[in-house]
Amino acid sequence: MPTERIYQVPDDEREEEIQDAWVRETDEQEVRGVEAWKPFDGDWRVVLWVAEFLREDPLEAEMRRSMHSALSQCSGVDQVIEEDREQWVVTGSPSGLDLVRAAAEVVDALADRARAYLDAL
Repeated sequence: MPTERIYQVPDDEREEEIQDAWVRETDEQEVRGVEAWKPFDGDWRVVLWVAEFLREDPLEAEMRRSMHSALSQCSGVDQVIEEDREQWVVTGSPSGLDLVRAAAEVVDALADRARAYLDAL
């Protein structure tokens, strides 16, 4: 089983405009890495590292549907908006930890197929 660690980025390691940030590190960061960060003047941003590379359906469409659903189900979420290829904006008052855990479940469910896809590139 691959190793992983989910942690809150310490204040002294965050950029000054970032209020809160959470990261999931794994030994397969390209496939299973997740970040969530919240600027002082904005909403949460959730980033899947693998989303940059998944560019073919049905895998890409499944990942996008699954992310929207998983993030929407987190406590305190009002709205989920896909901002670009690998980033979602989440409004409301969810915890960063909950967002990272939800996103991690999505990438874990897709990991085998994502690895195969990336290996074929």
